[in-house]
Amino acid sequence: MTVPIHEHAKRFSRVKRTITYGLDPEVVIYDIASHRWTGPPVTIGMISDLHMISPWTPMRALRNIVLRMNRMQLDLVFVLGDFIAARSTPGTRMSPTEVAGTLADLEAAHGVYTVMGNHDWSDDDTACSNGFIESSVARALRDVNLNPLMNESRCLDIAGHALWLVGMDSQRGHLPPNGGGARHDPDRAFAGVPQGAASILLAHEPDYFVCGDDRPLLQVSGHTHGGQANFWGWRPFTPSEYADRYAYGHVVEDGRHLIVSGGLGYTHIPLRIMQPPEITLIRLTSGVAGQAVIERSDL
Repeated sequence: MTVPIHEHAKRFSRVKRTITYGLDPEVVIYDIASHRWTGPPVTIGMISDLHMISPWTPMRALRNIVLRMNRMQLDLVFVLGDFIAARSTPGTRMSPTEVAGTLADLEAAHGVYTVMGNHDWSDDDTACSNGFIESSVARALRDVNLNPLMNESRCLDIAGHALWLVGMDSQRGHLPPNGGGARHDPDRAFAGVPQGAASILLAHEPDYFVCGDDRPLLQVSGHTHGGQANFWGWRPFTPSEYADRYAYGHVVEDGRHLIVSGGLGYTHIPLRIMQPPEITLIRLTSGVAGQAVIERSDL
């Protein structure tokens, strides 16, 4: 059964579940208006930080999430990296091929697009064995047409209006001493995008936002898990150079917009405190940019 997001989203309490384990996401909805987008409304579904590992994030739960998102009849779907689990997380890790094969069933009117996360390099056996030249995660995504954007862009035609998707590789792909560190190249990623064009930047880590790049109308990121533990807005375990400045949600700085998804999975400890896993939805419309309207839904 199709779920018409705009008309029938059912609100519930903003008080988050206190303790979460497993893979039972909420749906968090943001309304974003931008004068740079002149086309029709675009509904974007995002998931991030799957970290697929049994028993905490089993494949059957991911299949249910895929079916749930497909019922929403989305215009675009973004999967924002960290498909595989960190080696330090207890459990049985899923292979990139298994994960990509399940995600291949995702449906969206204008396509499904992905970017690589830091663990897709640093915890990928293939990448670690070949000097980080190639990752089996990227290969698996390409094999099932999940459109990994690795410092590159795509132009979409949405009802006669151009919307550019710009994807950057991980800023923390493989930290020294194991490799060369950052893999992102923003100028290469934006190389084909016309100046002033309507574009969305897909970047696994939100920290790039501090650079002040005003080329995208919106940056979307994951990586932080919302801190994985949220003590009434204080997220002390956020993996960022800027503490919890970019830990979660809608951030506006100098008129620029960032949305950070709380993600789905777990790193190191398979437990979330007041920061449940989520499917993130963005409803992009033409208009005057402002603070996003945030809803929580039981879609």
